[in-house]
Amino acid sequence: MEIHDIIGSIFLLVGALFVLIGSVGIVRLPDFYTRIHAAGKCDTLGLALVLIGLAIHEGGTLNTVKLVLIAVFIGIANPTATHAIARAAYRLGLKPLLGDQKPDGTTEEEAK
Repeated sequence: MEIHDIIGSIFLLVGALFVLIGSVGIVRLPDFYTRIHAAGKCDTLGLALVLIGLAIHEGGTLNTVKLVLIAVFIGIANPTATHAIARAAYRLGLKPLLGDQKPDGTTEEEAK
């Protein structure tokens, strides 16, 4: 195994780990805004690392250029789409969950 294969494998594993963490965040976090934050951040970084790892495995070919361009496009498109979705949800009236609120919107004092 050559050094570029080892480095590419490390990028692939770290990228897959970020995607896994983002998936867990979608399931475990309490409201829409924190879930979309986990999805947007972890998926963007995870996919970029996976694509860079694939580019390192591929070597210096035209496919490497294509993979890097896809990573750049994802780096621009994912945060923009996440922001647009969150802004649309806020404008439609979906309020963020604040510090002392439960996921159903009630506070600790209202529950007593």
